[in-house]
Amino acid sequence: MIRIERAMKIFGKTIAVNDLNLQIEKGLFFGFLGQNGAGKTTTIKMMTGLLRPTKGRILIDGMDVQENPVQVKRKIGYVPDNPYIYEKLTGREFLRFIGGLFEMDESKQEERIDWLLNMFQMQSMADRRTEEYSHGMRQKIVMSSAILHEPDIIIVDEPMVGLDPQSGRLVKDILKKLSQRGTTIFMSSHSLSVVEELCDRIGIIKEGKLIALGSLEELSQLAKSHHETLEELFLELTGGHIDAVLI
Repeated sequence: MIRIERAMKIFGKTIAVNDLNLQIEKGLFFGFLGQNGAGKTTTIKMMTGLLRPTKGRILIDGMDVQENPVQVKRKIGYVPDNPYIYEKLTGREFLRFIGGLFEMDESKQEERIDWLLNMFQMQSMADRRTEEYSHGMRQKIVMSSAILHEPDIIIVDEPMVGLDPQSGRLVKDILKKLSQRGTTIFMSSHSLSVVEELCDRIGIIKEGKLIALGSLEELSQLAKSHHETLEELFLELTGGHIDAVLI
């Protein structure tokens, strides 16, 4: 379970995240939506321990992210919006490096690496340096590294950026399968259609504050008129006055 309690992050005079409260149950596929600068990535960085909240706290399976950083990191897999890979390593070497950080059993690690390379259709490039990879290939290797240690929770920031349609379909299918197997997924995305297709519940953040939370059907009740798509609903919720919020 992910629990965010009155989390706030202030940079100088800017309040990036403002009194955020959120609870995500185990096995839920949660979509986190907001315009650029709304506070999505800042929230994710606090969840993963990369940023310390100015106020409030974040719990992963009951453990405070700041007080138990190592234990929490063992439970999560993180795919950042701008993934970094050691370019002089091959894809396989990078995955072995990540497996070493998590102190994985070597035979289990190799089995998982082979399985992931096959699943992400990266076998032919696995032993070439990542400096030769396209953006989409790098994204696949980073996603593989996040899943490698079989985390309970996967936190993904803009997973579809730079992917061709075939790779995008593959990533969506993999995330969907992981969710069906009980993995909790927290996904930030600008792709409204992807969130609409995959997510069980959706949160919308505006200027650092959570303004709406619920299923697509529940969120539709907040809007002033009926909407056929999440895009129409999102534009209304972020662009105008909301008489009520479902939180």
